[in-house]
Amino acid sequence: MRKLVQLIQELCPDGVTFTPLWKVTIWDKRFNAVGREKQPKVINYPYLLAVELFALEQENGDVFLLSTGEQTGWTTEKLAEDNLREGEIVAIPWGKSRPVAEVMKYYKGKFVTADNRIATSADTNILLNKYLYYWLLTQGKTIDGFYRGSGIKHPSMKDVLDLRIPLPPLPVQSEIVRILDNFAELTAELTAELTAELTARKKQYEYYRDELLMTEDNVIWMELGDIGKVSMCKRIMKAETSTAGDVPFYKIGTFGGIANAYISQETFEKYKATYSYPKKGDILISAAGTIGRTVIFDGEPAYFQDSNIVWIDNDESLVLNKYLFYCYQLQPWQVSTGGTIARLYNDNISKAKIPVPPLEEQERIVSILDRFDALCNDITSGLSAEIEARQKQYEYYRDRLLTFKQIS
Repeated sequence: MRKLVQLIQELCPDGVTFTPLWKVTIWDKRFNAVGREKQPKVINYPYLLAVELFALEQENGDVFLLSTGEQTGWTTEKLAEDNLREGEIVAIPWGKSRPVAEVMKYYKGKFVTADNRIATSADTNILLNKYLYYWLLTQGKTIDGFYRGSGIKHPSMKDVLDLRIPLPPLPVQSEIVRILDNFAELTAELTAELTAELTARKKQYEYYRDELLMTEDNVIWMELGDIGKVSMCKRIMKAETSTAGDVPFYKIGTFGGIANAYISQETFEKYKATYSYPKKGDILISAAGTIGRTVIFDGEPAYFQDSNIVWIDNDESLVLNKYLFYCYQLQPWQVSTGGTIARLYNDNISKAKIPVPPLEEQERIVSILDRFDALCNDITSGLSAEIEARQKQYEYYRDRLLTFKQIS
């Protein structure tokens, strides 16, 4: 950092020039509402659909697959054929579903691209491509605001090209790139180490859980249908829901998350009193979508989509609900796939078997797994917070390094 401060004091103590992006970059195509004088030159690339791009994927390839999302891969020159290109580029996705800073890419070498908008420096004696990349990352939220349209959104490239980039002298750009490269590498290494630790802790938890639940000592195997009846809420019609209301209505897409539909208090009270409704502590199961997900019902007013979210009506005389919860995590559900959508039917659930020890042993197992689960969650939260903190620290210093005083 000391070297950077010295360079700035020597080469640009009064500030730097801010230049429109179109003056110092070349892009992959001519854009609507952008005059030819702002794009005197373009570099065309062949674009592949995502499915076409990853159909080329090959282990040990040396040609980068430049996707529009987080997924990346490699292929070979032979497979790339006429789609192969080479250069030092910065890419932002043409259509996106995530913040652009999370999927923006810098690459130098041979590549095949999906439908990205690709930029390169018009003159690397004025603008380094890696400096351009880091600066564009600082503009991520601004660029996100340029994406418009219904459905898949696309950026207004006129607005992107009109962004004004600070252009310090080349030695300053080089030093900023060096610092940020080192910082990014250290952040990536630490994140990888913490992620590996997180994975190890989860595997440790799963090992002890499996050992405790799969013991053959003093257990009988019971069908879930012998423990309780598979139950579900009354069907809710679309006309009975609203986007705001009294009682959250969870569909399969929002199960375990935040509801985006509601029913009235009157409807809730009527259906709760008349039809099946879970008790506090019952284990809700997803029977469609991601099959077998479980949520312990907390007893708060809520309603659940019939047939897609079900539970065993269990009085806990034979099996504790919390023991059921842990057993469900290991259950190899027999899924019916005869229709267009795979689902878990009531009969599949009723005939599923679990090992049932005496209630005292169930309590002991639940107590151990609860403590272990709490410990793992504490560790997970701590590691996740550390990863997030490191990323924010990196972004803070990146933004500070790329903030300049403008020459008046």
